[in-house]
Amino acid sequence: MGGEATLKLLTFYKNGKLMLGVKIKTGIIDVEEALNMFPENGVVTDIMELIEGGKGSLRRLEQFISSLDKRGAGYVKQESDIKFGPAVTNPSKIICVGLNYKKHADETKLPYPKEPILFNKYNNALTGHLNEVTIPRTTERLDFEVELGIVIGRRGKHIPEKDALDYVFGYCTTNDLSARDTQKKSSQWMLGKTSDGFAPVGPYLVTKDEIDDPNALQLTTTFNGEVCQNSNTSDMIFSCEEIISYASKFMTLEPGDLIMTGTPEGVIIGRPIEEREYIKPGDTVTVEVEKLGALTNTFVADEE
Repeated sequence: MGGEATLKLLTFYKNGKLMLGVKIKTGIIDVEEALNMFPENGVVTDIMELIEGGKGSLRRLEQFISSLDKRGAGYVKQESDIKFGPAVTNPSKIICVGLNYKKHADETKLPYPKEPILFNKYNNALTGHLNEVTIPRTTERLDFEVELGIVIGRRGKHIPEKDALDYVFGYCTTNDLSARDTQKKSSQWMLGKTSDGFAPVGPYLVTKDEIDDPNALQLTTTFNGEVCQNSNTSDMIFSCEEIISYASKFMTLEPGDLIMTGTPEGVIIGRPIEEREYIKPGDTVTVEVEKLGALTNTFVADEE
């Protein structure tokens, strides 16, 4: 593991703020609460500060967690008792990759791109595990997309492919929710991609040493109990290394930036027209990436 810390991180709401938690076998460690009981200099309670602090900050957190008694102390919470936040809370960029799986391109009858197709979401789209997502009034064709998320850990530009994974902090499960009708209103996909809650991320941010090869991870989507997507990142047209390197040619990547690497086949829009039943109020979608956790959201009508 190269001597680096390996942790399953998350955020949860506490007194109106998003706080840092660490997943352990017996529950979730509330880092702030643990520090109140056992003060330790240099340990942060904000996930973005942790990412920006790099290896040193991560190592201090790991050492602190290792020093704690985890058998039921007051700082250990159960997942059922918390409200999850997004696994990253304030990235400077959310970069998405379109049409990055061979079989997904095949099902949509589109040619394989010669270079990565990049678009963006904004932070208003971020939401967490088990949070409700409001279906905008502007769409009748809301679709799911399970995706591997990459969280950048080091500032970089013009990053060589061979060094790209050295710039990664960790990985997470993401759902690139897409309103197919508004997505097609213009040549820019933005309107269909970045409505409120359209970027569920989590439940966990898993540090990179936990993942031997991000280009060989199983992905699934379950829609109201039916498995609709079941593929592997090995089907990506552009690997994680290629995506990071390519994006860094055009913009400086910063710690905490989130890259959503594209979705495999099995999305609703890939079905024959008569079989397309889009997400509606009351539906539940669970997306999962191997070793990173299952991310579930339910959907509600916009009643404002």
